[in-house]
Order: sequence, then C-alpha cells, then structure tokens
Amino acid sequence: MKITSVEAIAPKGHEGKQPVFCRINTDEGVYGYGEAQLSIGVGAGPVFEAICDFAPMILNMDPLYNEVIWENMRRNSFWGVTNGFILMSAISAIDIALWDIKGRFCGLPLYKLLGGKQRESMRCYASQAHFGWGIDQNDPNCPQTASPEWFYRCAKNVEAEGFNAIKIGILMHDKFGNRAGYTKSINLLDREMLKLAEARLAAVREACPDMDIIMENHCLTDAGTTIQVAKIAEKYDVMLLEEPTAPLNPAVMRRIADSTNIPLASGEHSTTRWGFLPFLQNGSLAVLQPDIGTCGGITEMKKICDMAYVYDIPVQAHVCSAQVSYVASLHLEAAIPNFYIHEHHISSAGSYMTELSDLVVAPKEGYISAPDVPGVGVDLSEKALYEARIKVTKN
Repeated sequence: MKITSVEAIAPKGHEGKQPVFCRINTDEGVYGYGEAQLSIGVGAGPVFEAICDFAPMILNMDPLYNEVIWENMRRNSFWGVTNGFILMSAISAIDIALWDIKGRFCGLPLYKLLGGKQRESMRCYASQAHFGWGIDQNDPNCPQTASPEWFYRCAKNVEAEGFNAIKIGILMHDKFGNRAGYTKSINLLDREMLKLAEARLAAVREACPDMDIIMENHCLTDAGTTIQVAKIAEKYDVMLLEEPTAPLNPAVMRRIADSTNIPLASGEHSTTRWGFLPFLQNGSLAVLQPDIGTCGGITEMKKICDMAYVYDIPVQAHVCSAQVSYVASLHLEAAIPNFYIHEHHISSAGSYMTELSDLVVAPKEGYISAPDVPGVGVDLSEKALYEARIKVTKN
C-alpha cells in the first residue's frame, strides 16, 4: 500500500473558527482524515500551506510506516526539529490521518491499535463555561455577560447536563463583559478586577458546592498576578489552575507552583516530548494537557503520555477542535493508564464544529466513551466540503 495523494482541506470558517484537515489517499482505496488544532486564533492559513509542503515528502511511502514518516517529516523539514507550532501542527494532522488509515486497513478502532481500552467510560468536564454554557442571551432575564450571576447560571446549566466538573476563566472578561487581554488592555492587578474575579468564582462554588472547578488562565497574567489570583482562589477548593503562565520558562512555572496549593496544569502551548520534559523534570505541573493536533499527533502524544507516566503525572488531552481530533483524543485517552479527565469544550460542542463530520461523539451525564469504529472513524461531511478550500498534492 502506498500514499497516492494528500489533500489539505479548510472548510468555510465561522465566527473566528477555521479548522484545517488533511485527507491521505492510498492506491488500495483506503484513506484517512487528520486535523490540525489551530482552528482558533492565528495560524490556520500557514498550517494549511505547511500540510501542502509536507505532502511531497510522503508520497509513495507506505502509510503504515507512521513512525518512519514522522521522523522523516520532523528531520527533513529542517525547521521541524525546533518544535515550531505551525510545522508540528501539520505533522500532527498527517500523523492522525495515517493512524486513521491503519485502523481502517486493519478494521480495528484506534484504541485497539494503541493497546486496548484501560477504561470503558471517561469522566468529562464542561470547558470554557464562562462563554455562556446553555445561556440564551435573547432571554430578557439573561444576566449581564460575565457577571457573577452569569457564572452562577452557567454552572447550574453545566450541572443540569450531568457534569460534575467545570472549567471557567474568572479573568477572561472585564467588568463590561469584554475579552480581557484580547480585545482591550486591562490592568489585571486592579483591586476592583480581583474582587470581581473572586465574586465570579464564589458564584460557581455557591451554585455547585460539590462541583470540581478548573480555573482557566490562558497565560493571560504574569507570574506575580497569577500567584495573587491563586491565593484568592485557594479557599474555593479549586481542582486545577490551567495555563498559569506561558510555558517558555520552566523556572517561572516552578515559582508559581511553589506559591500556591492549587495544582497546576498546562500543555496546549507545548509540543513534543522535548517541550514537555522540562516541566516533568522540575515537577511544576500536576497534570499535562497536550493537544493531539499540535503536539505531534497520535504517534508523539502517546510518547508524551508514557513519559509522564514515569513521573506519576496524569494526562488530559487539550481539545477545542472538530470531531476528527476530538475522537482521536478519546481513543488515546481510553488507552493510556494515566488518564485524568476529558475536556468537552464549548466550541467542540457547538453546531458549527459538530456539523463538519458524519460522526459526533458527545458525553452523557458527564461521561464519554471512545467509539467502536475502524481507525479514528470520522469522515468530513458534505457541509464541511461545500465551499471548502482544498489543495491536492499527488504524483
């Protein structure tokens, strides 16, 4: 079996979301889909072109040689050895597609190729609930965006769907409901903002006394401010503080870890074993959160998980993607011994993302399972391909 063509696919974007997929085709009619996790923010255009740049390197190769292909792309791209996000995201998409081919060729679900299910059912948390989980903003009784009342309503809606864990960002919006640190500058050290942040967290805890809370930070604050906020949050029994700072200086992450009793989690801005190793070595992170669509794909994420296992560190896949990466993450999480919890992101759950594929896997009462389908098992829908930008590379 040989690879005959590679398709880079970018469906028509929607409200700032622009997923990028690839489809790899073979001379035996078996194909596979992969997804690069750069659907939000900046990067979708460059990763689309990077997939096209990698395509000639893998034509005529045996798609079952995924390890050989991974090393070939990383080393022979010249820049790939430095773990850059654009190139590594393209490698991730191609790698996921290769594993999808392997599963379809063998007639086996991805989780079986990875060694089998360690667990049948996986606990989920509702992610980014502060963006209005279940809230109808046209409701005349809708609370002010990002007010404590808004957070209270979001938490209640999450609980009503059967979740017992939630992720919220108490610093993601200013007092007017504008995105802090993104759409306008805001002094996060301001006492008024800190009091508002605490009121939001207190509202979630009041709404759901028994809910596990993950506090989202998105690397918004400097270390000093993060420590200040963490001190305020400690009395609310927070399960994790996610992305307390950018993962560029492991010593800074260690400083934050030493200053709070809230466990730290990070990983969506890191790639490959080399990017995660310093945080395992200095013990600053309690949970790793690699993204299968950026960290190097299934091949590399499995290695990251195994490496974390040596350090007694659990793993939760970062997921805010369409169903290709979402379901691939489920397969891998089911197969690793050090699984922590699954992220069910408000973006992944939205209609735009779910309508891009023919298979949608979603939690029930806060739990989810990897599907029994060959490979990753997700095909793009007609809606995804309608008006999509598609570039085919073939011999």
